[in-house]
Amino acid sequence: MSQFSDLNLNPILLAAVQKMGYDSATEVQTRVIPVAMGGQDVMVSSQTGSGKTAAFLLPILHQIMDAKELEEKSAPEERPAPRKGRRGRQPAYKMPAPHAIVMCPTRELALQVAQEAILLKGAHRDFRVATVVGGMPYGRQIRELQNVTLLVATPGRLIDLYKQREISFDNVHFFIADEADRMLDMGFSEDLETLHKSCINNRQTLMFSATFPPKVMRLAEGMMNHPLRIEISPKDTINKNITQILHWADGREHQKKLLFHWLENAKIDQTVVFVPTQIDAEEIADELKEMGLSVDYLHGGMQQRVRNRCLDNLRRGKIKILVATDVAARGIDVETITHVFNVGVPRQPEDYVHRIGRTGRAGREGTAVTFVHFKDKRLLDAVEDFIQLEIKANVIEGLEPKKEPLRGAPRGGRRRPGGGAGRRNDSRGGRREGSSRRTEGRSEGRGDRDRSRAPRSEGRRNESRNERRSTTDRSARPSRRSSSRSAAV
Repeated sequence: MSQFSDLNLNPILLAAVQKMGYDSATEVQTRVIPVAMGGQDVMVSSQTGSGKTAAFLLPILHQIMDAKELEEKSAPEERPAPRKGRRGRQPAYKMPAPHAIVMCPTRELALQVAQEAILLKGAHRDFRVATVVGGMPYGRQIRELQNVTLLVATPGRLIDLYKQREISFDNVHFFIADEADRMLDMGFSEDLETLHKSCINNRQTLMFSATFPPKVMRLAEGMMNHPLRIEISPKDTINKNITQILHWADGREHQKKLLFHWLENAKIDQTVVFVPTQIDAEEIADELKEMGLSVDYLHGGMQQRVRNRCLDNLRRGKIKILVATDVAARGIDVETITHVFNVGVPRQPEDYVHRIGRTGRAGREGTAVTFVHFKDKRLLDAVEDFIQLEIKANVIEGLEPKKEPLRGAPRGGRRRPGGGAGRRNDSRGGRREGSSRRTEGRSEGRGDRDRSRAPRSEGRRNESRNERRSTTDRSARPSRRSSSRSAAV
């Protein structure tokens, strides 16, 4: 592991990194930063929590800062003379033209990346960071784009602003796609290609992805110039310091009883509880509040300012439990999260990895507990094949499942034993869940353009429930308990 002082970073960046308390660079930072600083296109496969955000921000910030300093040091006669304006005349409007663009799949991740960029730029005066994401007022974001140097954005909102001629890409020299696989899963492939082609003076492209399936490779071929591919610990999809535990459940009520038992008995600092739908998030959060626990919920149907406040409360330790849908899986970076709970198995194995990656960060120990309905065995199979790990099951006395799960040999012999302690059985079976319930990740795929909303009265809930969660009249909600859970999230 290298020291940041060995990477020849701009002194301002080095001072900012040290101020943030980091001395040693992670593996992905050590391998990516020197290559990227040299201007080469890079494709990076790296797990969540590995420090990849700084791995692409630092070399880009370094190159931009060096270019600005070189321009400032140039001889006065080499600089273009300022244009003389007429007295009393307003200066001509200058269309925002960032030097670098970072594309992210979700609003939360974009805001997180922007915040880290602000910290890393340190005391540099002539360097502005801005965000363009869905769910925020257009006018405010357009104003914040003035004199922007680094822009962090989600594809939907950015392409809207570009088509409305509110931003120019003529000065973009660096294009970064963070979590490219996720953006393609969410339907942003065409938008990414359009945005990249519009950066006519782009000199360097960096692409980060948990995996590089064929669709991501095809995108990279069209966007990148002889990229260097770097894989970081490809066989270890999950951080080794995360203990994974499985509980079989007879149904939703059994899953909730197992969850409540863990929350009441385990030694937990902070935790995230992942659920499939918006309705689940609100109902479980309400039940936990009734138990006297410090809890809030987060999902894609909430106004952006409410979501931001919720995440800020989690980071500040004002809430201990966050019940969330997958919209939050890649946007939470809180070192004090000791546990992650999955009420059900996500449909995409990659989502499981990113969910449990919210714990065990910065070298700390973490625990990930998944409550699996018997009919979700095939989803669990897919997760175990993806992470190449067989998760062992635990049983809580008094909360045992009514029937034993059918488990068998792993397909292709790819998995290795591991995970939490417990017992296993030997035969497999079951069918894939055929529920029509839509996942949070799917609805967020076009969320930047407000194309996905729950069929329930989202506007009313955004104005009332989000601002007055603690005073919600639960007597008005009995129909939600018995209603179909097929609401979009």
